[in-house]
Amino acid sequence: MESEPYNLLQLPKVTGPPAEEELPQGEKRKYLPPTSRQDPKFEELQKVLVEWINAKLLPEHIVVRSLEEDIFDGLILHHLFQMLTGVKLEVEEMALTAPSQRRKLEVVLEAIARSLQAEERQLKWSVETIFSKDLLATLHLLVALAKHFQPDLSLPTNVQVDVITMESTRSGLKSEKSVEQLTDCR
Repeated sequence: MESEPYNLLQLPKVTGPPAEEELPQGEKRKYLPPTSRQDPKFEELQKVLVEWINAKLLPEHIVVRSLEEDIFDGLILHHLFQMLTGVKLEVEEMALTAPSQRRKLEVVLEAIARSLQAEERQLKWSVETIFSKDLLATLHLLVALAKHFQPDLSLPTNVQVDVITMESTRSGLKSEKSVEQLTDCR
């Protein structure tokens, strides 16, 4: 049996909207439809961010392959933040359990928010969204870091994606379509 070559920049499989029982009542979640995920500018933004992170973390021999799968637990964000700021965070290096990963992510995101001088209500990400591998929130976070710490990084301009927001209500699932801006128009 022949194995297929693995593309380091291979994007994870598409996750669709949840079944009704997967979304607790009163909760909202954002989803990217396949058309948004396949948009060339969206794919280019992911590629640029992966290459930027990998270049920054090359001295530590850390390689990011998937923004969703590799960022959620705080380990890579921790190393990236330390590399960008020189600030050593008081957090365990290897968090192996979900609660310790969540705690580590929380400490790292708090430090990032302080560094960006951003109030929590201004942020387009949270511990919950990053930890649940929300690609949209992860991209907002990484774009903010790149713009702040490496403003000369050539991010694709005017990257916007269609977003479906699903909300579980008493009467069932309610969906709303919107457009979300990821990078500035220049």
